[in-house]
Amino acid sequence: MTTEHDAEDAFALIVTSFRQVTGRELVDHPIDSRWLYESAPFALLAHDRSEDPRFFYANRTAQACFGYDWQEFVGMPSRLSAEAPDRAERQRLLDSVAAKGFIDNYRGLRIAKSGRRFWIEDATVWQLISANGEHAGQAAMFHSWKDQ
Repeated sequence: MTTEHDAEDAFALIVTSFRQVTGRELVDHPIDSRWLYESAPFALLAHDRSEDPRFFYANRTAQACFGYDWQEFVGMPSRLSAEAPDRAERQRLLDSVAAKGFIDNYRGLRIAKSGRRFWIEDATVWQLISANGEHAGQAAMFHSWKDQ
């Protein structure tokens, strides 16, 4: 990962925002940033709030699913996780999350680095809220995916 400090900051932002926005815990046991990155049995990604949002976090499960390593994922525009024809649907999802705070049970078509198309299933997508209460981006977690 980039640095231990960055990993801890991302971990705190993702976990705290999930709790704040959904009223639930990300997992039902104590976790730390290393477990979330290396061992979580679900894909977890987060992007910033820039005009063309860029990923700043992708755990190893997400990296394996999409076929990018950390250096390729971090900084990549998140729109590239969907093919061009599917980007309008993805944008509607992100707009809905911005309006509602989070959504559960999302299903969407995505594309891996190799060009492999796959469905993410039962995803939760939520707003990231900084310690000072400002919108800081969005995160997504999904436990299952299947090739198209």
